[in-house]
Amino acid sequence: MFVWSYWKTIFTKPANPSKEFCLPKAEKERYEKEERPESQQEILWRAATSLPLYTRTGAGAIRYCDRCQVIKPDRCHHCSACDMCVLKMDHHCPWVNNCVGFSNYKFFILFLAYSLVYCLFIAATVLQYFIKFWTNELPESHAKFHVLFLFFVAAMFCISILSLFSYHLWLVGKNRSTIEAFRAPVFRTGSDKNGFSLGFRKNIAQVFGDQKKYWLLPVFTSQGDGLTFPTRLVSTDVEQATVTLHPESDKSAADVPVSPLSESQNRLLSNNQHANNVGDHLADNTLKSAESDTITISVESES
Repeated sequence: MFVWSYWKTIFTKPANPSKEFCLPKAEKERYEKEERPESQQEILWRAATSLPLYTRTGAGAIRYCDRCQVIKPDRCHHCSACDMCVLKMDHHCPWVNNCVGFSNYKFFILFLAYSLVYCLFIAATVLQYFIKFWTNELPESHAKFHVLFLFFVAAMFCISILSLFSYHLWLVGKNRSTIEAFRAPVFRTGSDKNGFSLGFRKNIAQVFGDQKKYWLLPVFTSQGDGLTFPTRLVSTDVEQATVTLHPESDKSAADVPVSPLSESQNRLLSNNQHANNVGDHLADNTLKSAESDTITISVESES
């Protein structure tokens, strides 16, 4: 049962954004008819008022996938190989011919762990025959070449899998995906590579769950729904003692808490704050457009 659950989860279609992140039909038609990027962004900002979105593009815009026609949730990316948006996408794995994301990331790490243990077992059991081969103590037969080939293949896979397994364990400890390790996510206050880091223990629990007895079993125990993720207000590297505060536009640095927020309050923005920010953004755009119109009229009157 565990084996079937493991293979079914790691090879099946990964999770994608829910319907709430899709634009309504009327808004989608307006978005497709608009040719100006500014007008398209205003449509996206209005549609995102009720969505828990805290990451943005490098230019500060709403992350939208034209291919899937959905507003991207936090940590969601479009996979060109799978041709779909994948929740908390890590990478597309050619080994399993599938995309690794929120729904199967734990199973992918277990896949690396099981494969590493299996290769170590083969290398350890063949080692004695490999030594006899080099000391000419192995009887003359065609099997001795099989022993040589088997040992070298197991050893090479051990090295490659160990490096990949160690790297992903480091990512779990930092609560980052492979994409976020190369390109830091952008929040309202700017890019922050540690924006989703909650501390070493909580980072591990995000992927493997709270109960340690299920960590090594092919059972889904990851926390969350893949659409929203706990965040923190400070940029803290677990391996270093430096703390960098994100200054708020309407708060001083002393008002920003240094310690991580609680589980019920550890969002960069509450829903109300998020809606207010979106409203302020739309109001600023309207004000700018009004100012530009005023300037145009004044210039014409002077001429």
